[in-house]
Amino acid sequence: MPVSRRTVLSTMAAGTAAAASPALFARPAGAASPPGDVVGKITVGYQGWFSCPGDGAPIGGWWHWSRDRFQPPSPANTTIVSWPDLTDLQHGYPTAYPNLGNGQSARLFSSYDQQTVDTHFRWMRDYNIDTAALQRFNPTGDEGPTRDAMTVKVRGAAEATGRKFYIMYDVTGWTAMQQEIKNDWLTKMAAHTASPAYARQNGKPVVCIWGFGFDDPGRPFTPGPCLDVINWFKAQGCYVIGGVPTWWRQGINDSRPGFADVYHAFHMISPWMVGRAATPADLDSYYANANVGDYADCQAHGIDYQPCVLPGDLSSGHRRHGDYYWRSLYNMIRLGSQGLYVSMFDEFNEGNQIAKTAPTAAFVPAGSGIRALDEDGTACSADYYLRITADGGRMLKGQLALTATRPTPPVLGGGPGPDPARDLAAGRPTAESSHTQVYGSGNAVDGNPGSYWESANNAFPQWLQVDLGAATAVSRLVLRLPPGWETRTQTLSVQGSTDGGAFTTLSAATGRTFNPAGGNQVTVTFPSASVRYVRITVTANTGWPAGQVSTLEAYAG
Repeated sequence: MPVSRRTVLSTMAAGTAAAASPALFARPAGAASPPGDVVGKITVGYQGWFSCPGDGAPIGGWWHWSRDRFQPPSPANTTIVSWPDLTDLQHGYPTAYPNLGNGQSARLFSSYDQQTVDTHFRWMRDYNIDTAALQRFNPTGDEGPTRDAMTVKVRGAAEATGRKFYIMYDVTGWTAMQQEIKNDWLTKMAAHTASPAYARQNGKPVVCIWGFGFDDPGRPFTPGPCLDVINWFKAQGCYVIGGVPTWWRQGINDSRPGFADVYHAFHMISPWMVGRAATPADLDSYYANANVGDYADCQAHGIDYQPCVLPGDLSSGHRRHGDYYWRSLYNMIRLGSQGLYVSMFDEFNEGNQIAKTAPTAAFVPAGSGIRALDEDGTACSADYYLRITADGGRMLKGQLALTATRPTPPVLGGGPGPDPARDLAAGRPTAESSHTQVYGSGNAVDGNPGSYWESANNAFPQWLQVDLGAATAVSRLVLRLPPGWETRTQTLSVQGSTDGGAFTTLSAATGRTFNPAGGNQVTVTFPSASVRYVRITVTANTGWPAGQVSTLEAYAG
């Protein structure tokens, strides 16, 4: 396996470059591009590179879990430093690690399982992550077929959850990159831009190229071939992002000299930061000595700026129960960055993941030395860094006031709470008492106002249910019927449950009138209740002898 950018870790101090002059702190007005799928948005790097024996992946073995992928991962044969939380996943693959601290078998997930990808993208939706940059390494090697298949899986998950994705090429070790990357785009990846989920900026499909200009043996390219590739993608009509060295602007330290024209050819610049800063003070130093000048340079050249924000290396104790991540977010938002790139979503190899992670030693293999999220003595929920990401996204978009104080508590509860404008039911699993013909319960959460759930006819009561995934404060439902349907009144009630077994009434049965003059929409409000399952029970319908709903939306209190 070629060395990837994840190993480009530096001990360079943030102050190795000259301190930014006061003039650089004056923020030029205006962004190079209007909001799109990367400008004004939270993007996460998505590896999707974990595989396990028996998952069907062409590459086979314990890909990215083990140093020897043909032997199960164990403390002596591993490439990871953090342990994922598998609570939301249906499949796990037994390893050679000792049992978890709670006695359960030590299992790991496969990115090749569609349910894993679907779950990851559902998390992205639930925590307001807009866009995923799907990593793509040299596809001419043995991982090529697996990466091809992962693109299809990611596309499907993005389409189902309303997320965006784009291809992010990593040229590490790809010596024949100049021609092969063009061939790969034309023959394989360009086809995915037809998807409504493929990210676009300024009306153009987004592509990122990571690795030009890095001063290391894994990326030995000279400026000419790099500039040729960038200009070629631009000629294909693409919006091209550059994943560049930390010190790209000065051409020092991790950057080769003489690459200024290459860097300035990109539409957007995204400097790499993993491994650079260990403390919030380090982040502040980079802010003053690198980021401020980078931003000014990008503004002067009409380039969008998408700096890395990162949760910190859990294995090295950098996280400080979220204070490190929040400082990273705060610094880059107060700077005026056009977008943010979170490094990374599922990087369990270097401990920089924001995906759900073992919260305590009870969820980590016993005696393995792997740190859980409470490693500094502060309890943290498994989804803690996803919740911080959600708040950072709101702050970026002006929905949350700019603040240096982290609003997100390490444990569940408190904080700014769920976004009251987000439909909690969209794309969630559903259930029903019955349905007729092809009018199943999933139609009520598919985002299509023309599709609908209809129960068996002439048999009341009937119910429709949605699983929100976790107990969530809900106080309002919006129900709709297809546009153009004639007026009808349905007698219905709303119930809620935390376990799917015992339900309590949130809104008593009463007649609700759906009228095309009012968009065939009914809003049901009730005192805020923490529920995971929301059920609509229909006992009568003046327009048809069945329960009917085309849209079921649920909103937080």
